[in-house]
Amino acid sequence: MTFAASGVVPSGSPSSDEDLLVAAGRGDQSAIGQLYDRFSGQMYGLAMRITQDATLAQDVVQEAFVGIWRNAARFDATRASARTWMMSITHNRSIDAIRRRSQSERMQDAVVRRVDVLSSINAERAAHDIEDDRLRLVFTCCHPALSPEARVAMTLREVCGLTTEQIATAFLTTPTTIAQRIVRAKAKIRDAGIPYEVPSPADLPERVASVLAVVYLVFNEGYSASSGDTLTRADLSAEAIRLARLLVTLQTGPEIMGLLALMLLHESRRTARTTPEGDIILLEDQDRSRWSRALIEEGRQWIERSMKSGTVNVYALQAAISATHAEAATSAATDWGQIVRLYDSLQAIAPSPVVELNRAVAVAMRDGPDAGLNLIDAILNRGDLAGYHLLHAARADLHRRMERKPQAVEAYGRALELAQQEPERRFLRKRLRELNERD
Repeated sequence: MTFAASGVVPSGSPSSDEDLLVAAGRGDQSAIGQLYDRFSGQMYGLAMRITQDATLAQDVVQEAFVGIWRNAARFDATRASARTWMMSITHNRSIDAIRRRSQSERMQDAVVRRVDVLSSINAERAAHDIEDDRLRLVFTCCHPALSPEARVAMTLREVCGLTTEQIATAFLTTPTTIAQRIVRAKAKIRDAGIPYEVPSPADLPERVASVLAVVYLVFNEGYSASSGDTLTRADLSAEAIRLARLLVTLQTGPEIMGLLALMLLHESRRTARTTPEGDIILLEDQDRSRWSRALIEEGRQWIERSMKSGTVNVYALQAAISATHAEAATSAATDWGQIVRLYDSLQAIAPSPVVELNRAVAVAMRDGPDAGLNLIDAILNRGDLAGYHLLHAARADLHRRMERKPQAVEAYGRALELAQQEPERRFLRKRLRELNERD
């Protein structure tokens, strides 16, 4: 039996971990799927710490879930929490796996003695060590020896629990390609002897930069999915924020604090970004009373702490842009001049066509659509972002505001051709209908 993250929580299903175990004991297959979604990453981290073998740890998780499935009816919530019970099973399966391997490979007595020591670890203590395990797992998955693509695939698969199919859909490739990346990455970890540990203080700055890049990619995929039927995936965004909180306890560097601030400020607007039907609500039309003031305030505090370090970084600047939006009571009250200045600073330290595009949109809001359109056309004329649907959507919107219907229709049509996410495609079709109905 092979388990995989379902990514879907059925309506009306039990919500607590203990209730899910009880439901699984009654034969509810969806309950065991939800338990896998919630705990497979934690269980993998525990198995990885004990076995020190990425492939073996994956086998242990599968074996553990078979044991959970078969024994769920025996779970007694009065004696242990669901997590403690499941981690105990994972712990025991990990020890069993090492014993089997030691017997088959005739490992030296010293290693066998280590297994005996591990076998005495208290399961309750193991449950409390889960956060440290996941932190080690993050650094292993994001090791510089792995390719950037492999780092992302490994983190999404082993830390966040996505299936290869979900990762492939997110990054517009095939499940076979993702599976090959993960297999090669695990082989690299094994053959290169990449340690399963948090780096030393001397190595930490370089390693953290790699981890932050992956964490931000995970967040972005959750905050604005690159493809699929929904605009967002709250589970991915929440996991990225949780990982950033974990990292900031390890090293309170300016970039970590800036990234955490940026993600919190973006996350504060999640519930206001779509209708109940899943359609997009633009920033200017969002109900700002639905924005989470608690997340906004926390995000602003992290920006201040990041800036006080004296080192300006790309994450803190992007967070400051988001905070400027959050400070405006209405869309009309937005300080677009401040946003343009922040984009100027961002372009100075991390120039890119996407930053230039976002700055052009801010200029359009400050100086008028014609000024922004000239800047966007300059980007396009250089050959940059020709296949980026958001450039064509921004260009279309500015033509629409200037009442240039033919140009707007053409640009919206091009954006529609390139967009992969269904809510965005519905929004673009809606704009086209509105333009075609206007005479």
